[in-house]
Amino acid sequence: MLAVAALTGGLLLSAQQPAAAGVNLVKNPGFETAGPGGPGAMPYCWEQSGWGDNDFTFATVADAHSGTKAVKVELTRRTEGDRKALITESAECAPGVVPERQYDLSLWYKSTTPDAAITLFRHDTTAGWQYWTDLKTLDLSTGYQRAEVRTPVVPPGTDRITWGVSVYGTGSVTTDDYAMEEVAPPPVEPECTGTAQECVDGRWEVLPTENPVRSMHSVVLNNGKVLLIAGSGNNTDMFEAGTFTSAVYDPEDGSYRTIPTPDDMFCAGHVQLSDGRVLVMSGNKGYPSADGTVGYQGYKDSYVFDPVTETYSKTNDMNDGHWYPSATIMGNGDVLSFGGLREDSSGSVTAERWSAAEDKWLPLWQVNQTWSYWGLYPSMILMQDGRLFYSGSHVFGNGTPGTGSSIYDYDANTVTDVPGLQNKDERDQSASVLLPPAQDQRVLTIGGGNIDSNPEANRLTDLIDLKQPSPQYTAGPPLPQGTVDLGNGPQPQTGAQGKMYGSAVLLPDGKVLETGGALHNRANPVYESSIFDPQTDTFDPVAVDPEARGYHSSAFLLPDGRVMTTGDNPGNGTWNHQVSLYTPPYLLKGPRPQITSLIDDQWLYGDTQRITVDRPITKAELIRPAAVTHSSDPNQRFVDLPLTVDGNNVDLNVTSNPNLAPPGWYMLFAVDANGIPSVAKWVHLGGPAALAKGSTESAHVHDFAGDLAGKVKKPQKKRTSAPVSPQIAGCDRHYGSANVCVPTVFPESVQPTTKARCDWLAANAYGRLKVNGKDDPLRLDPDRDGTACGRGDVRARS
Repeated sequence: MLAVAALTGGLLLSAQQPAAAGVNLVKNPGFETAGPGGPGAMPYCWEQSGWGDNDFTFATVADAHSGTKAVKVELTRRTEGDRKALITESAECAPGVVPERQYDLSLWYKSTTPDAAITLFRHDTTAGWQYWTDLKTLDLSTGYQRAEVRTPVVPPGTDRITWGVSVYGTGSVTTDDYAMEEVAPPPVEPECTGTAQECVDGRWEVLPTENPVRSMHSVVLNNGKVLLIAGSGNNTDMFEAGTFTSAVYDPEDGSYRTIPTPDDMFCAGHVQLSDGRVLVMSGNKGYPSADGTVGYQGYKDSYVFDPVTETYSKTNDMNDGHWYPSATIMGNGDVLSFGGLREDSSGSVTAERWSAAEDKWLPLWQVNQTWSYWGLYPSMILMQDGRLFYSGSHVFGNGTPGTGSSIYDYDANTVTDVPGLQNKDERDQSASVLLPPAQDQRVLTIGGGNIDSNPEANRLTDLIDLKQPSPQYTAGPPLPQGTVDLGNGPQPQTGAQGKMYGSAVLLPDGKVLETGGALHNRANPVYESSIFDPQTDTFDPVAVDPEARGYHSSAFLLPDGRVMTTGDNPGNGTWNHQVSLYTPPYLLKGPRPQITSLIDDQWLYGDTQRITVDRPITKAELIRPAAVTHSSDPNQRFVDLPLTVDGNNVDLNVTSNPNLAPPGWYMLFAVDANGIPSVAKWVHLGGPAALAKGSTESAHVHDFAGDLAGKVKKPQKKRTSAPVSPQIAGCDRHYGSANVCVPTVFPESVQPTTKARCDWLAANAYGRLKVNGKDDPLRLDPDRDGTACGRGDVRARS
């Protein structure tokens, strides 16, 4: 009964209604009561706050909206930082709040600067006072103007908040008559529209139509369709024939359209540009040689895909080859790319920069270089101040030297180690995601393994809060366990068994779906899915995708709120063409809210944009559409849009910081008190007008990660490349074709005998394997007849 009461209470408390007039929770809202300290001191229950290199004044002035006093904050010079008058962070002054509720905040102001925002802090009963979020950018105003905004739902563990106006550009803001009122919550009951189990765990369905291409790259386009890129699809016959494929999937009717594909984009990099086109960089110039002396080769070619015409067009070449490159869009629309393999199979140490202004890759001399080798598909996540956080997630083998995680400052051209990542050399094919909302600057990293040593994949998760002065990873909860197919059918996972090749997908209710994966390199699929809640840092196991989703699989959010999964490419070279769709529990709780009108789909930073909804909502957000491959999508992000509510008219307050929401097309979701999202509307954020205002220079940036304690690495000596083993993919090329992966190191459970290894290969459906050349390093062909694991080989003495 207590559990039911708690659940019902949570639903009641989080529901949304326009605020009625109530008690003002702000003490001394008009500054009429003087504070201690005599002339020049702040009014009672108000304090000065801020940071950075700037010249400023705080003053109590007579230029009031009502009464006799107001507070004026002025910056006369600014290099960085902000200044703000805040409600004093004390039990006496800071308003008390109740978790799961919302509060309407308002004030009167006049401003001579466009660089001002309402900023909110919260008191965590365990961690103390901390920044929460920016709520609303204030317009210029010569006369007094009222600003109102609703807080997000108060997180668990929060007992008080404080707030005020941050001034982060030269000029002044004068404020008066603050108010804070609790939003009255009406009764709301969810209506389960599925089975009782489905309403808790969601449900999966396998679609009747198969994916026609062997796609390992999935990009959700700004028209709601999905670009599925295969190239040669890790198939040497298709490569030799010059048969390269892509398809566009339309979720509206379930159809596929095969797209002419000009080059082998197998294992390329990709990212949505600010105008909605997809930049595809590098790919496969050549497969490894039969004897394994030459590895994969990455070409310099680059293309853009146009969602309107559904065609590729060539760009200028990159400066180097990059098979398995990263791709991160920056706050000004540029793209930075690192890592991958060069045309000669060595590791690329060349950083690349795509210029949004010039629509091309910049020449080498215009790009800052550290000459670092970041590995393959390094997960480089854009931080709120424009630096890049390398999470430690990568593909193939060990992590980078040092702690395995770091922060790269492009402007200073320095790399600083970030500590705390567990087992940094067993995070191959882990997944990392910037947790909702992006304003919180927290990253979750899950699972992984190591294809060089091939241990069982782990259950490790790590969390990092990039708002801290010197952030470091802390251990998160272990991944839930499901079943694993070890070659004789699924059986429960035991011990420390986890998964690599998992996928992490941001959901519109503010949670994260993790799904798919495998226990070993391209073998032993794991059937397990769960939903991670960033509010509680817990996993909740949910329904399981019935299809294997390991190497070369993808999972991504569709505009209707469902999740689509594709692919699986085990070591025997086969491909899973089945496509699955997951319906999360939030779509089975009753009718969905609707966005009945959207005044404008072209948004600028710092805007207030109005929508109309058919019933109350508690939050709205922008979710950047997926561009995912190999468990990696560093651009995936969920950006909260604080609300100002007037009945069914809702004003959405857009961040002024392009580093939180890089320019481009986003899915706009409105979400009700039960976490049920609307179908997304597409909106474009940024545009030439926004960028021309210098948004990236004047954005409200907070003092996060400003006191890093890790080792600072300056650029290395200029070099051409980094040495990389031709067997970097963990595959011994002495056996079978190049698209078949006989593991260089077998799982620990397999005895180092010919029979045990051959039994494992047979259990994983490898079939007949030709021996390439005379060498037999794994002793799979003792009878020397040129075929591995034949009858004579198994009978021969190991």
